[in-house]
Amino acid sequence: MYKLVIFDLDGTLVNSLEDLGNACNAALQNFGYPVHPMESFRYFVGDGVPMLIRRALPESERTEENISRVKAVFDEIYGKNYNVCTRPYDGIPELLLKLKAKGILIAVASNKPDNFTQTIVSGMFGDVFSYVSGKKDGFEKKPSPQIALHIMEKLGVSPEETLFAGDSAVDMQTALNASCDSIGCLWGFRTLKELEDNKAKYIAKSPEDIYNAAAK
Repeated sequence: MYKLVIFDLDGTLVNSLEDLGNACNAALQNFGYPVHPMESFRYFVGDGVPMLIRRALPESERTEENISRVKAVFDEIYGKNYNVCTRPYDGIPELLLKLKAKGILIAVASNKPDNFTQTIVSGMFGDVFSYVSGKKDGFEKKPSPQIALHIMEKLGVSPEETLFAGDSAVDMQTALNASCDSIGCLWGFRTLKELEDNKAKYIAKSPEDIYNAAAK
């Protein structure tokens, strides 16, 4: 049995694609840039907001200055609209309670800015997690293992006792870099092939599969 499950946020715990996509498109539109269909954002998100903006901008417009000014507008819009459509995936709240009842610690490690991560997690899940971290100063973003290893240290758990749950290559690579096992979630933003290509140890078709892998 694992002692800790670390969860990615977007595409793993919550379906936030529409709110992220709408805020990004509104920010692009503000500067006269073309917008994108919602499906495109499945491949734009996952590496933090600056990378989201970079990917969404036309290739010829991807300067640091443009990224910075579009991001500023995105932050303002998303800050007011982060929970319009964002909801936990079916079965996730029940999964979290089952893990806790089993004595397994649960935490969040996201590339979303820490202020948004804290607000969304507390608003949708209360204080169920033992540790929550988004992208913050002093820590490299995933797939760097820094945040994951920091969480393990804070909770007194080793990599061998930890399972990392996520929906993308970034999450599977984070687990590899942190020397812990990974479980890829098929309900998220990416594909089974991406998860398998990035060496997911387990594949979850439903939240119950995470419980079965963690508690066995």
